[in-house]
Amino acid sequence: MSVVKQNLAKAGIKLPPMVLPLASYTPYVQSGNLLFISGQLPKDAAGKMLTGQLGADVQVAEAQQAARWCGVNLLSAIQHAVNDDWSKVRRVVKLTCFVNSAPQFKEHHLVANGVSDLMGEIFGKEVGTHARSAVGVSQLPLGVAVEVEAIIELNVASSKL
Repeated sequence: MSVVKQNLAKAGIKLPPMVLPLASYTPYVQSGNLLFISGQLPKDAAGKMLTGQLGADVQVAEAQQAARWCGVNLLSAIQHAVNDDWSKVRRVVKLTCFVNSAPQFKEHHLVANGVSDLMGEIFGKEVGTHARSAVGVSQLPLGVAVEVEAIIELNVASSKL
C-alpha cells in the first residue's frame, strides 16, 4: 500500500468519485510533467457545499473545513489522472485558494491552511509542501465560500487525455 493510501486511511478519508465539470472545461489537463487541476468546490461526503461569505456569514473555522473538502476533491482528480498510481506524483507545486469574502475580511491565508495542511498530511512534508496564493473574491460559483485549484508535478509525462 502506498504512503498516500496509508495516510488517507489514517485521516479517515475515502476519496469520492472525481467531480465532473459544471460548465465547459475539463477536470484536469496534463502538459508535460505538470498536472493542472481545475478549481474544486467544497463538496463534502454528503454532497453538501458551504456557501456564503467570510466576514459576513461564514466563520474561518468553517471555511478551513470547506478548503479541506476542496482538497479532498483535488485528491480525487489527481487519483483519476494518475490512474490510482500515487507514485506518479512527484510534488504538489502550487495551490490557489479563492475565498468568497466581504471587503473587510483579511484572513484568507488562514482559510487556505485547511487545504495546505491536508496536502502535507496526505503527501508528507517533502511532496506536500507547496507554493500558495490565497485570494479574496466577491463571489464564487454557486455561492460557495471557497474554491481551490492546483498544479501537481508528475514523475512521468504520459497522459490519459
